[in-house]
Amino acid sequence: MSQSTRNDVRDLHVVLGAGPAGSTLAGELARRGHEVRLVDRSGDGPAPEGVTRARGDVGTLEGAREAVRGAAVVHHCVNVAYHLQTEVMPGVQEAVLGAVEAEGARLVVLDTLYPYGETHGEVMTEETPWRATSAKGRMRAALDERYLATHRAGRARVVLGRSADFTGPGVLNSTLGGAVFPGALTGGEVLGLGDIDLPHSYTDIRAVAAGLATLGEHPEGDGRVWHLPTAPARTTREVLRMIEERVRRPLRLHVVARPRAFGPFDEVFMDAYAELFYQHTEAQVMDSTAIQDAFGLRPVDLGTTLDDTLAWYRDLLAARR
Repeated sequence: MSQSTRNDVRDLHVVLGAGPAGSTLAGELARRGHEVRLVDRSGDGPAPEGVTRARGDVGTLEGAREAVRGAAVVHHCVNVAYHLQTEVMPGVQEAVLGAVEAEGARLVVLDTLYPYGETHGEVMTEETPWRATSAKGRMRAALDERYLATHRAGRARVVLGRSADFTGPGVLNSTLGGAVFPGALTGGEVLGLGDIDLPHSYTDIRAVAAGLATLGEHPEGDGRVWHLPTAPARTTREVLRMIEERVRRPLRLHVVARPRAFGPFDEVFMDAYAELFYQHTEAQVMDSTAIQDAFGLRPVDLGTTLDDTLAWYRDLLAARR
């Protein structure tokens, strides 16, 4: 962000959550020249160059205020296991909103497509109605309504960035992550969910980071939902064929047509994920034209995503030998 667009003498960006999204975002912000604090419950582990790691519990107002102290911008990338989301995420929201209001910081929230619910294949834009019927979808919609209401009330400046399913270097727990790339590289089983001949959007984790960082630098985008830069949707089968071409072997594909435990997705996960399985039985197509046009962002080309992700998994597998 140029000096002319900053609205605060402070330039500390605090990233809450050190998973793939938070860690990749922290590195992106540091590369853009910002001071960055990356906060999670442990406070240890590797940090991207130029990023300070810190321990913090944002489940309480006191913990959240300590975590974000001194921040100009707070990026909320905290998530929890699927079976805990409806119980835990509203409390995290309450603490984080209270903390940014007290600190006078802007809030950038990493969001999901869950509030839209079943779309019957309709392309999702920021104007798509929120029609979620699942417990997690209704919970996410309620959280988002509160975020936007807080902004409208002038209590805190808030902006939301929605992503499709993550993929890319460092992404493990995704339907285009640890369930696919290790098997593709080793000749093991590769998991597909639902109808793999339907178009499905996947967002490169680096585009997630670039989108959130840009929203953090541009307060003129506050008070609304943006779709983070996402490559044009392909069918999952097409994506798997692109992977086959790159690994030069046919994939041992195992398609799970209905929610059940398999591979990296255990019974606890699948039981909690079952209400969202519609994402694999209808087309999931997310349009990100708005953020691309507004801020000049571009999604990562899908071929590049696959090349880089395969390289990352090769290194991961080699390190585990």
